[in-house]
Amino acid sequence: MSAINYEIRGSGQEEISGVEPERNGDMEALRPLPRISIHAFCESDTMQRMMDRMGRDRRMAKVNLRVTSGSVAAAANMFASSPTPNLVILETDAEPRNLLHELTPLAEVCDPTTRVIVIGRYNDIPLYRELIRNGISEYLVGPVEMADMLASISAIFVDPEAEPLGRSIAFVGAKGGVGASTIAHNCAFGISSLFSTETILADLDLPFGTANIDFDQDPAQGIAEAVFAPERLDEVFLDRLLTKCSEHLSLLAAPSLLDRAYDFDSMAFQPIIEVLQRSAPVAVLDIPHGWSEWTRSVLASVDEVVICAAPDLANLRNTKNMIDALKKLRPNDRAPHLILNQVGMPKRPEIAPADFVEPLEIEPIAILPFDAQLFGNAANSGRMISEIDAKSPMAETFSQIAHIVTGRVAMKKAKKGGLGKVMQILGRK
Repeated sequence: MSAINYEIRGSGQEEISGVEPERNGDMEALRPLPRISIHAFCESDTMQRMMDRMGRDRRMAKVNLRVTSGSVAAAANMFASSPTPNLVILETDAEPRNLLHELTPLAEVCDPTTRVIVIGRYNDIPLYRELIRNGISEYLVGPVEMADMLASISAIFVDPEAEPLGRSIAFVGAKGGVGASTIAHNCAFGISSLFSTETILADLDLPFGTANIDFDQDPAQGIAEAVFAPERLDEVFLDRLLTKCSEHLSLLAAPSLLDRAYDFDSMAFQPIIEVLQRSAPVAVLDIPHGWSEWTRSVLASVDEVVICAAPDLANLRNTKNMIDALKKLRPNDRAPHLILNQVGMPKRPEIAPADFVEPLEIEPIAILPFDAQLFGNAANSGRMISEIDAKSPMAETFSQIAHIVTGRVAMKKAKKGGLGKVMQILGRK
């Protein structure tokens, strides 16, 4: 049997090897898989459903996955007349004494570079050792959780010596004018200064971006050169496009010009995000309010999503719709973070924060009061809130947000809610 480099994970691992397995559902630390082909042969409906669900996970975006209902014999028959993929996943009910015999026909048709993961039913140490000697890459004891399967594939195809990918955090407004860009810029500045972490702020609002104004910069080039010339894009080219804003913060600025139309296909920004993640530990993405193929693609692929909203009915409706849509786009990730902004604006009818968040089933990570003078002074001087008044409550709030979105502080579990509260608010209106 082709395939080498065994490392066991999954259910029953602690009984075989004494090594702590990946926690079921622990998806946070798992990174996107490289561009590989996988063919899974499933004997049970449970395994097939898990593989189908895994195929929709954002970490599998580059993977060509095929799932077939069939046995090891079906795999051997198929690959007798076609090349094998990078990875074959086999589910089998065979008893330990029969398993190697069952795998023999497949071994005869496997390409030398093909890796094999076997999901069996028996937590058997002699079987495990025999499979290692015969070149199986992984043996997992079923039923297998999706997090364990992704971790096992990563252990085979992701180079442990490679530089870790940076964390990508997207900020988007539930409605135009709610201050999402201002929050994104202050958070990027806070992450870079609080943690002395190299951070890149990418302004994806090409026609109307304000990051260059907020940081008092006038770069000659920026994100437009990257998105319109993807064939040139690499770490060296990106470095030439960045503008230094502070010791640890760099800006990939938007042109903020209307000399052309900015229409993009769904994957236009993916090469930029990949290079950003290879170039810095943290990439903050300032995404314009809108719902297009490319914004959906970006929001589906990043590590964290932060929705910024003001406390009115339109924002509540949009926030609810965005959360529901993102849960479908990111079914294996936690819910987006929520920030309520401009709370307490004089003479504006508002929904109380408690009433706003109850139907959303998530708690806000911050509630920012309306402060026209503080934010206006910061914007007009091209400085961040912590630079204007480092001891202000607002600066402390941005510090807390920076800790949460980078994973340094865990949030409490959200309260239960539902659409009933939305309907009550609509009724009151």
